[in-house]
Amino acid sequence: MTSLAQTVSCIDGYDPDALHVDKARAAILACIAPVPQAESVPVREALGRVLAQQIVPSINVPAHDNSAMDGYAVRFSDLAKPLKEIGTALAGKPFAGKVGAGECVRIMTGAVMPAGTDTVVIQEIVKKEGRQIVVPPGQKRAQNVRYAGEDLKVGIPVLNPGKMLRPAELGLIASLGIGEVKVKRRLRVALFATGDELASIGAPLKDGEVYDSNRYTVHGMLSRLGVEIIDMGVVRDDPAKLEAAFRKAASADAIITTGGVSVGEADFIKQMMAELGEVLFWKIAMRPGRPMAFGRIGDSYLFGLPGNPVAVMVTFYALVRNALLHLSGRSDTVFPALKALSAEGIRKVPGRTEFQRGILFREHDQWKVRTTGQQGSGVLRSMSEANCFIVLEHERGSVNAGETVSVQLFEGLA
Repeated sequence: MTSLAQTVSCIDGYDPDALHVDKARAAILACIAPVPQAESVPVREALGRVLAQQIVPSINVPAHDNSAMDGYAVRFSDLAKPLKEIGTALAGKPFAGKVGAGECVRIMTGAVMPAGTDTVVIQEIVKKEGRQIVVPPGQKRAQNVRYAGEDLKVGIPVLNPGKMLRPAELGLIASLGIGEVKVKRRLRVALFATGDELASIGAPLKDGEVYDSNRYTVHGMLSRLGVEIIDMGVVRDDPAKLEAAFRKAASADAIITTGGVSVGEADFIKQMMAELGEVLFWKIAMRPGRPMAFGRIGDSYLFGLPGNPVAVMVTFYALVRNALLHLSGRSDTVFPALKALSAEGIRKVPGRTEFQRGILFREHDQWKVRTTGQQGSGVLRSMSEANCFIVLEHERGSVNAGETVSVQLFEGLA
C-alpha cells in the first residue's frame, strides 16, 4: 500500500506547513478510494443511499403515445370541418377501434392515443352539439401528445453509479418496474472527543471543565450524511486509553476525533499514532481550523479536527464532508457556492481562506449577505445564527460593502 506521504507529495503545490484549502482537499481525495461493497435493498428503503449500479430501462416510459390533457383525440388533417365523436379513451382503458376521416374520440389525460389520431384538442375550447364537435382554428399538429419513450427509452441509461437517490430517483426507478436496487453499503464512522477538560452533559462542571459539545455537533453533521455512527464518547488524555480507543475505532471506515491536534498536543499524538498507522499533521491556510490531522490506521481513515467548536464545523464542511461522500461512493461531492453582494465591509488578510459565518437575505431583488458579528472560533452562537459561510478566497484581501462574495448555504448539504 502506497504511503499517504508519498501520495500527497506528488500533488503540485503541496506544502505541509502552509497547505491551501483546495490542496488539502485534493490531497485527502487522492488518498481515499470508495468502499467497494454493495447490497440490494427495496426501492422504498433506498432514499439517501448511493446507487451502485447503472439503471437501464427495459421498457419505454411512457409505454405508449398518450394524451397530456383532457380533450379530444383527432386527425389534424380533419380539423377544418365538424367531427363526429365515436367513443372514449380513458387512462388504463384504451379506445379499441380506429379513428377514421371526420371522426374523433373523447380522451382523458394519460389515455393511449387511439389508432389514426395524432393531435389532442383540449376540451375547454371545443363546441359540442350532441356527438358533433367543432374545433376552432389555430391548433397545431401533435399538440398535447406525449410520445412513447419521451421520458425514458429502452436501452438508454438514465442513472449511473455514484448518484445519491432522492425521491425523484426512487419514482424514476419504480416507473421502470424495478423493485430492488443495488446501493453502496453505509459508511461506518467512529467518533470520539479527547480532553481531560470535557464534562458529560448533566454532570456539574468542575473548575476548568467545559461540556462536551463538539461530539454532538459532529454527530448531527454525520447524521445528515446517512452514515452509521459509532459514538465512543470522551477519551481522556492518557496514552493507553487513547491507543485503545484508536485500535477499537479502526474497525470503522473512518475515524473522527475532536481536540488533540494543536501544536503542543500533536507531537504526543503523532508519536503514538506512528505505531498504529500513518498520520499527516497539517497546518492548513484557513481560518478557523488551521490545525488538522489526516491519516490512516489499517483500512480506516482518520480525521483529527481541532477542539474549538466553530473550527470543528468549518473543517468538517470544508474538508471532511466531501471526503466522506467520496468514500461512500458519491459522485457529487462538491460543496456548492453561490454569489451575493456583501452588505458590509469585511476585514481579511491575504494568504489564507476564511470561512466567515453569514446571513444571506433578499433585499431590493438582490441577494445580499452580512456576517453574524463576532467571528471567534469558540463562538458557536455564530454558527447557530448563520445560514451560510462567506468564503473569502486565499489571495483575497478585505471586502468592501457592495462587492461580490461567494457563499455556501448550510441547508441541503447531505
